[in-house]
Amino acid sequence: MTPAADPAGDTPATETIRLAGLQEPAEIALDRWGIPHLRAGSEADLWFLQGFNAARDRLWQLDLWRKRGLGLLAADLGPGFLAQDRASRLFLFRGDMDAEWATYAPDARSICERFVAGINAFVALCEAEPDRLPPEFTALGTEPARWAAEDVVRIRSHGLTRNALSEVVRANLLAAGGSPELDLLRKNTSPPRVPIVPDGLDLAAVPMAVLDGFKLGMAGVTLTPERLRATLAEAEAWTGVNELGEVIRDADWQGSNNWVVHGSRTETGRPILANDPHRAHAVPALRYLVHLSAPGFDAIGAGEPQIPGISIGHNGTAAFGLTIFPADQEDLCVYETAEGDPDSYRYGEGWERIHRIEETVAVRGEADQTVTLAFTRHGPVLLEDPAHRRAFALRTVWLEVGTAPYLASLSAMRATDLDAFRAALRGWGAPSVNQVYADTSGTVAWMPAGNLPRRRNFDGMLPVPGDGRYEWEGRIGPDELPCRVDPPEGYLATANEQNLPPDWDHAHAAVGFEWSETARITRIRDVLREDDRHSVAASCALQADVVSVPARRLARLAEALPEPGEAAAAIALLRGWDGRLDAGSAAAALAEIWWSKYLKPALFARAAGRPLLARLLPPGDSDSILAVLEQPPAWLGERRDALLRDTLAAAWHDAAKRLGPDPAAWQWGALHHGFFEHALHPVLPPGDAARFDIGPLPTGGSSQTPMHAGYRGDWRVTHGASVRLVMDVGAWDNSRCINAPGQSGDPRSPHYADLAEAWSRGEFVPLLFTREAVDAATARRIRLEPLA
Repeated sequence: MTPAADPAGDTPATETIRLAGLQEPAEIALDRWGIPHLRAGSEADLWFLQGFNAARDRLWQLDLWRKRGLGLLAADLGPGFLAQDRASRLFLFRGDMDAEWATYAPDARSICERFVAGINAFVALCEAEPDRLPPEFTALGTEPARWAAEDVVRIRSHGLTRNALSEVVRANLLAAGGSPELDLLRKNTSPPRVPIVPDGLDLAAVPMAVLDGFKLGMAGVTLTPERLRATLAEAEAWTGVNELGEVIRDADWQGSNNWVVHGSRTETGRPILANDPHRAHAVPALRYLVHLSAPGFDAIGAGEPQIPGISIGHNGTAAFGLTIFPADQEDLCVYETAEGDPDSYRYGEGWERIHRIEETVAVRGEADQTVTLAFTRHGPVLLEDPAHRRAFALRTVWLEVGTAPYLASLSAMRATDLDAFRAALRGWGAPSVNQVYADTSGTVAWMPAGNLPRRRNFDGMLPVPGDGRYEWEGRIGPDELPCRVDPPEGYLATANEQNLPPDWDHAHAAVGFEWSETARITRIRDVLREDDRHSVAASCALQADVVSVPARRLARLAEALPEPGEAAAAIALLRGWDGRLDAGSAAAALAEIWWSKYLKPALFARAAGRPLLARLLPPGDSDSILAVLEQPPAWLGERRDALLRDTLAAAWHDAAKRLGPDPAAWQWGALHHGFFEHALHPVLPPGDAARFDIGPLPTGGSSQTPMHAGYRGDWRVTHGASVRLVMDVGAWDNSRCINAPGQSGDPRSPHYADLAEAWSRGEFVPLLFTREAVDAATARRIRLEPLA
């Protein structure tokens, strides 16, 4: 793929800062693209430097992440955040901290202590020099807080475990008279699985409202004038969460790609490893690129700014990357409570007490408030229904020892051979991941890792009674999980699909039955299979590939319609189309309007028969939907052609209204766009908001293309890869990357939005590693000296 243009090089500007807590002189060399290359005299100083630098670029993001995760928002933002604070506190780790630290690395505690000391050093610098404070603090009238090392590991609510939400939706669909076959339109299963209703579970007793507290605890921070003005009496009104994960008044597109190509199939004979994790888009980006150098350790790649180390990248010998491995790591437990005693729930032959904890929450402008948190032996209570003598709690691995998200990278990132890397993954808890690996010896490998519950008498597809009959029986051990090394086909690739070996014993080790759709992995494997001279440029192109396998299948269905009728013009536009969702494509605009606005809703209505059931199906599973359209079952039968024709004609007319009467002028990117909206957008005057927002950026692709670009109802891209890395193993300076919209989270920084347009075009910048290459590209130096 075409690289982004290099900014003109000048003599690096230099700044010197003296810091308490630093033991020896250190340096931050910022290259032209905002990637910091950190150089310290010891590992202890390196982790301090990483924390300081993360705060230098992302202090408001870090502060908001910590306060959200610990349930401290109301102290800054008022009563409208009290309910969210309570929900967040339900999901904090409350176990043995000594055991917790020991899981990740022998020096995990000391690393985190030095890392947060660096964050706190920048906070202190802002106090001494207020001009350094990011403008968001001033806009909200807040101040950054100091960190403790435990904050890094206690916050679990960004860990991406699953599938409690799907359990609840499935229970509601079946309780309302929907069939397991109908549920497959919502979420396909692999291997095929008909859910078994656990003995004693009343599906109708599981309300959708049980998800409110769960989603509220996972939600980001949504700022609106109404919420910021909320009074204490209105606090409980701010408990709903909409489909975007935003908190609203009274009221699943995570994934990733990675692959590794053996040197026998590359043009240089060296392995190539590529990774583009897909998450919700934001400004600043979730991920952060950083180079960490100290005697005995030298690594570069991406992590999350609030976590020390890196989780994707290389250490000069070994490269590594991850995607979500969609194991089922949670269950909703349904309890019978005692008559006249809602604090007791049935367990085994007797009753156990719900454990209640009272905590004090500071609230801006009000007296401190007391919130009560409830827990069963299985986990936090999400909902209590005393009138019907029921309670609901979540059992999830991420409240257990060793499941702080990505923190096991502290060991994995230091491994320099496959045996050491696999050993490091034994301590990996959450999220469950597909790891790909390559090193300078030429070895390539794939292996999953994570804390995987073993269920012997239930399948995890539905909620279960919490009375002790449906318990996890240990874990699927690391040595039981598959591992492929140097495969004969010469490459390994994952995209969150069901990728367990064909002979996997699902009865003995049921990892899970809900995986991502196969569109992305199908296209990735097709491209890699045909390329026996793979290159870094080819991997970059594949990460930016916008071919939609479902769109190709839809076009074939349209072409085969025997009586085009009013859809004739639309069929003519799609005839012979290659399924590329290019930003400039008219066929792509028509196909996506058809698919998302007309075809899927009409199919759901036909399949469900009732609006209540139809509302439970979106966004739907493309594999199941296309299978129904290509091989119509009895309920669709001869109506299939009319449904295709009528919805395609409606999409044609809609496209004309949206994009104009001339189809030659239609462009997918005129609808489908990247837009990085700052959290302050709703509370700032329009002129001020424009300084914080980035976009719109015409963007190709969809959630079903390798360049994942999942969009919401107004066509704004909300999910996909902000960070992308392609690594040339052994010739590290040839590696490429991009992080959108920019590396910095400070709107005043030149690196706040400088990568956004390149990202939208599928372009990359260098991921430089050697001292010579980094020095040649350095645009700014920050020299750090100990404060005597």
